[in-house]
Amino acid sequence: MNSAAQVLHARGQPAWSAHAALACAMLATGVLALLAGAVDISIKSLFHDADAVLQRMILLEIRAPRVVLAACTGAGLAVAGAALQGLFRNPLAEPSLIGVSSGAALGAISVIVLGASLPILQPLASYSLPIAAVAGACLVTLFLYGFSLRYGQFGIVTILLVGIAVNALAAVGIGIFQYLANDAALRTLTFWMMGSFGRASWDTLIPAVSLMAVSMLPLFALTRSLDLLQLGESEAFHLGIDVRQVKRCVIICSAATVGAGVALAGIVGFVGLVVPHLIRLVLGAGHRYVIPASALLGAILTMLADLLARTLFAPAEIPVSLITSALGAPFFLWLIARARPR
Repeated sequence: MNSAAQVLHARGQPAWSAHAALACAMLATGVLALLAGAVDISIKSLFHDADAVLQRMILLEIRAPRVVLAACTGAGLAVAGAALQGLFRNPLAEPSLIGVSSGAALGAISVIVLGASLPILQPLASYSLPIAAVAGACLVTLFLYGFSLRYGQFGIVTILLVGIAVNALAAVGIGIFQYLANDAALRTLTFWMMGSFGRASWDTLIPAVSLMAVSMLPLFALTRSLDLLQLGESEAFHLGIDVRQVKRCVIICSAATVGAGVALAGIVGFVGLVVPHLIRLVLGAGHRYVIPASALLGAILTMLADLLARTLFAPAEIPVSLITSALGAPFFLWLIARARPR
């Protein structure tokens, strides 16, 4: 125990230095994402050029909510991925890989297609999409957790197989709703499923970001509990951890975080898998360092992915999930090759 404490103490200073560096990088990435695009904006032109009114409108009403949504979604997916990996004691547990994102998407799509015919109270109408996405994510996470606990004891093979089955079932439901959708909604749904931050607006952004922030805060407070869970549930219980409460909190908060992001951005894959692994390779496995650093790096990754999505073939825009998947899939293969017994 003393040697472990010494290691953590030795890592503390570099870890917080890495956090500061990531925070600076996130701010720089945010500024770059705000200024770069199909219409380049310079800070000088905002105050001196005759077109300053138009550029300010582009900056404040189009790009700013988009960049904020990208940053919050990336941070939420990365934190949820790190927390789920700690809960399942499995490095491959990730919101999109194990079906949580698909469950959230199924809930959101059901409201998009059937919203007009559902008995939704008027005060809740603007929140129906995030609520449905969170509900779908919660159901999938609870099913995955219960099934893995009963039959597989959180084994990697069990979680991956259950995730494949959940994604397949969600795909069936999504396909049915796509079939029921009219032509105008079908293209929107297809593009939405591949991920995009282009629908961001302050009216829809504020409730979703508020939900993501409230959902992520408890995960930051559970870092010690997640560390102790790596020793095993019985050991964590004897060390004073309310294991059942921790499980419930991680499941609900992760699902709410993913659901709120998916409701506005669609499915953005591999962020919750790639980011925590990169952080662990640099800072170690302590959740005290992994979760805050994952939030920062997740925000950086999604802002860069969104910037590439809207500038590579400007003025056309490609789905952001194509960018994250292009980065995440090779990394996933590298993880498999790295974990191969030698």
